[in-house]
Amino acid sequence: MAFGSFENSGSSQPMAEINTTPLVDVMLVLLVIFIITAPLFHDAVPIELPRVDAGRLDDPPRVLSVAIDAAGDVFIDGQPVERSEMAARLLAISAGDGQVELHLRADRGTRYERVAEVLADAQRAGLVKIAFVTEPLP
Repeated sequence: MAFGSFENSGSSQPMAEINTTPLVDVMLVLLVIFIITAPLFHDAVPIELPRVDAGRLDDPPRVLSVAIDAAGDVFIDGQPVERSEMAARLLAISAGDGQVELHLRADRGTRYERVAEVLADAQRAGLVKIAFVTEPLP
């Protein structure tokens, strides 16, 4: 195997070029093998799955927003609610749907007693998913 041509160019150094033809041939053969065998991996075992009518499991829950301002006033979805009717309103909202998620936003100056009252009313109404909404530190 010669590295140069048959011409005598005056130098006795062999030409140092790599012959890439065998490399290209091997790569083309591997590509053809891959193209032929790739469809065989798709349906190795043909099965027919049953069809059912079922609800999706990853449906997003209904979010109920409850806010408590610094004075202790409660707002459910932006509407002001009196203390005496809050438990009944939460019960009416959660009665139709067991996947209601309560997002509680309380002002920094709100008394803990008022927050505990809202949480107790939510628990009595059957709300078990409760999230406390906060702001990130600057």
